[in-house]
Amino acid sequence: MKKLLLGVALSALMSSSAFAAKIGVSMALFDDNFLTVLRNGMIAQAKGMDGVELQVEDAQNDVAKQLDQIKNFAASGVDAIIVNPVDTSATQAMSDAAAAAKIPLVYVNREPVNVDKLPDNQAFVASNEAESGTLETKEACRLLKEAGKKEANVYVIMGELSNQAAVQRTKDIDEVIATPDCNFIKIIDKQTSNWKRDEAQNLMTNWLSSGKAFDGVIANNDESAIGAIQAMKAANIDMKSVVVGGVDATQDALAAMQAGDLDVTVFQDAAGQGAGALDAALKLAKGEKVEHKVYIPFQLVTPANIDKFLKKN
Repeated sequence: MKKLLLGVALSALMSSSAFAAKIGVSMALFDDNFLTVLRNGMIAQAKGMDGVELQVEDAQNDVAKQLDQIKNFAASGVDAIIVNPVDTSATQAMSDAAAAAKIPLVYVNREPVNVDKLPDNQAFVASNEAESGTLETKEACRLLKEAGKKEANVYVIMGELSNQAAVQRTKDIDEVIATPDCNFIKIIDKQTSNWKRDEAQNLMTNWLSSGKAFDGVIANNDESAIGAIQAMKAANIDMKSVVVGGVDATQDALAAMQAGDLDVTVFQDAAGQGAGALDAALKLAKGEKVEHKVYIPFQLVTPANIDKFLKKN
């Protein structure tokens, strides 16, 4: 499948602005920093377009509730549906429901399990997760080497295990650490925080209580990295002595980087994904063809280039 860049998606989006349409949007969870940026960006984009109306619902991390929302959108006669799936392994039923109603559907941010079998009027807009954990871990490896580490122990904090992004990002970490350049790194434990800051803080607190020496924390997302940082600071650990990485480049993460606590994150363009999803939904509603996979590139964020990202997510 072709990979379309953000500029192409935004250009096409502007050409769709004269098309009147009602779009149903089901978000996995409103109470999530990154998904809030994505949702708000999509809403703001739609407000600037003539005749485009969004009906945005919170699935509250409930798969059954999300499926009901999709069915309700279909019954109400929306022109297209955008879904940020709660569980990426449960998307076949969502695709089937939209297909039965002959309503276009676009998945955003989280890759559906049936992504390679989507019908012609369905698509997926996100960033390629094979890049996210790879960029993060390569930079963590570089920093550990720069610190003179010949052997390094790290903890890995995973996202929701039912989520494709968490699975892929963790796979990225394992693959980078298996390379000759980074095989001096050893993962001493990996557990899930379900993307949440408070769960990551509790997890890190438990790890610290074991007394094991460690050199870094590689997290699947920024919220988890921040939770780990909070636990380490509460334990009076010198943040200069550890390497901490995350993914998303949220505003809170960038503030943590400016404070010297977070060493690396990866910019995931929430606004770009939202705009791309809305564009794809409008095109499909008009009967136009859309690539099944539309990728918005990830970008590495470090203290050296943080200024480029401060006003984005």
